[in-house]
Amino acid sequence: MKKTYLILAIAFLMNGFAYAGGQETEEKNKIRKVNNNAFQVGEKLEYKISYGFINAATATLEVKKSESKIHGREVLHIVGIGESISTFDWFFKIRDRYETYIDEDGIFPWLFIRRIHEGGYEKAQDYQFYQEKGKVVNEKNESYEVPHGVQDMLSAFYFARTMDFSKAKKGDVFSVQSFVDEELYPIDLVFGGKKTIKIKKGKFDCLVFHPRVQEGRVFKTNEDLTFYITNDENKIPVLVKANVKIGSLKMELVDYKNLANPLALK
Repeated sequence: MKKTYLILAIAFLMNGFAYAGGQETEEKNKIRKVNNNAFQVGEKLEYKISYGFINAATATLEVKKSESKIHGREVLHIVGIGESISTFDWFFKIRDRYETYIDEDGIFPWLFIRRIHEGGYEKAQDYQFYQEKGKVVNEKNESYEVPHGVQDMLSAFYFARTMDFSKAKKGDVFSVQSFVDEELYPIDLVFGGKKTIKIKKGKFDCLVFHPRVQEGRVFKTNEDLTFYITNDENKIPVLVKANVKIGSLKMELVDYKNLANPLALK
């Protein structure tokens, strides 16, 4: 049972915001344009994930320019990779790869590819998004109705970074519609204020967010999962803390390249 909780918690951190639950919000039924000053082609973020004092896994996120257009539109290719380190493989081997092809102007996905190998569990997903029709088709050719501008589990992270938090007050909720595992997941991010965070990479001015989670499964309360996001135009997570039933997990930024803006370093 303890191992199961640990596996779920590590998978949660690997998958970013994707498994937070919240209230459904409306989306405009048209192809939108989003003002993106948060990230650019060439950005690469690297993290380490630890369980207590034990280093368990690494995660990288990289933004590339797609060589091909989709539906005649310019597209960014974002790749996320999560891997357990060799000394942790004996306990639980993770080899995960996520890819999303997002509209460069609209910051929404046209194609999502997921390949996960977690212990003895494997899963492959391919989602084609027809944003102008409000539809997603999976690898089994099953069709689902979704709001226009819906996100996948990786693109949701990048779309959230384009949101304006400059006037946020403690307790404010920011929502993102996401399609995960053939279901619509409205993601709610509850603003928890501001805080200075010190990690090995430096000291950062941060915004604090608590994604609403499914209480009782891995986490006891919503505040058991906390994201610390740089209080600047980049809005990158420098630290994620998760208190689970058998201990604590942490995801910490260890390196970054080609950011679009200066970091809020102190």
